[in-house]
Amino acid sequence: MTAMATRKRRAPAKAPKTPNSRTSTGSSAEAEFRRWTPDEVAALKLLGFESARTIREKCYRRELFHHRDGGRITFTAEDLRRNNELGAVQPLSA
Repeated sequence: MTAMATRKRRAPAKAPKTPNSRTSTGSSAEAEFRRWTPDEVAALKLLGFESARTIREKCYRRELFHHRDGGRITFTAEDLRRNNELGAVQPLSA
């Protein structure tokens, strides 16, 4: 060992976060190609479930329309539409 201690390295300064196209849902054309995770679906309340865990469990039991991209559960706009139709109640015709 040397008599002099080495200097501690400083972490490089992080660049400020800028919004990207994946986080913005401004245009409907982009939303058609966007994939939502169960956490995002629960946070945005796109389905009628409170927690992401409930959404995942229903996907594991194949009760909700979803995609398994690389083993991860994701939802497209079409999946969300189809899931919302599952809970729709039609009025009785008189």
